[in-house]
Amino acid sequence: MYSFTEDGVRSSLESLFDEEAIIHLSHPFGDILGPTSFYNQALKPLFESMPDLERRDYIVIAGKTEKDLHWVGCAGFYNGTFLKSFLDIPPTGHIAHMRFHEFYCFQEDKIIEVQALWDIPELMMQSDSWPMAPTLGREWCVPGPATMDGISDSPYDPEKSDASMEHILGMANAMKKHPSEGGPEVMKMDYYWHPKMNWYGPSGIGSGRGIEGFRNWHQIPFLNAMPDRGKDTTYSKRDGWGDQIGYHFFGDGEYAAVTGWPNMKQTLTHDGWMGIAPSNKEVFLRSLDFWRLEEGKIRENWVMIDILDIYNQIGVDVLGRLREFNKAKNINGN
Repeated sequence: MYSFTEDGVRSSLESLFDEEAIIHLSHPFGDILGPTSFYNQALKPLFESMPDLERRDYIVIAGKTEKDLHWVGCAGFYNGTFLKSFLDIPPTGHIAHMRFHEFYCFQEDKIIEVQALWDIPELMMQSDSWPMAPTLGREWCVPGPATMDGISDSPYDPEKSDASMEHILGMANAMKKHPSEGGPEVMKMDYYWHPKMNWYGPSGIGSGRGIEGFRNWHQIPFLNAMPDRGKDTTYSKRDGWGDQIGYHFFGDGEYAAVTGWPNMKQTLTHDGWMGIAPSNKEVFLRSLDFWRLEEGKIRENWVMIDILDIYNQIGVDVLGRLREFNKAKNINGN
């Protein structure tokens, strides 16, 4: 997909994908069956919007879980000249980028499942058409790893990979203790996180620098709105399932990742997150994440959440609002 051509991409999909592969995509695409539908319903419209489309990966890692599932995780962005509307997002005529986190489950050298999030709100913001609340964090073109080693091509190191994953599992279990079991100290953030950490959130939330940046621009409003975070989940294994949720953790050297569709459920009981009014409604989160460790601590964390799906679960049609927003901007034909 770096040199995106219809014939080349179609051929690669057909050779790599099982015909019955299930492709889970971010809202509004939903679930798609098989490589042909994946191309026609998702990739082709993006290619038509950006005729010089390129795919830029900056993380490609792999690992095997205890359920004998082989996952490959990819992070990067699609970019090209935005010449035609995409999902009714108005084109800019300029270069544009849309971040992705995509996870591929392999069985006998064929992809049998995909879990993928595209940062569609990021594209809306570049066209000045985001119709929801302003972002608390920093919106930017999220960078790849500072060490520039995110595309793994070295022999798999089981010991280092397991150590990275165990560090992430420990961090996740410590994080969910707050606020139900105590103040911020129960998360042991100084133990798990590097003092110069970068947290790269999805558009709508944005990025933060350091523990304070992460807490101020994401965690505090997130927990203010949904203080029951993680109450039903203990991250003790690489593969885990709970009530209507599941997750798969794997490590690869200094990197670790998690995928799940969905992998979190929480209740919107209070105000304070992305301008969402409390609905007392349980929502499910699709969060696909990557971590990079440095000096035994988390230095960088790339996070994608299906923001449009969360709004959809509480009855807010962001794409409908986008259409109304742009109708108002263009009412005089400007």
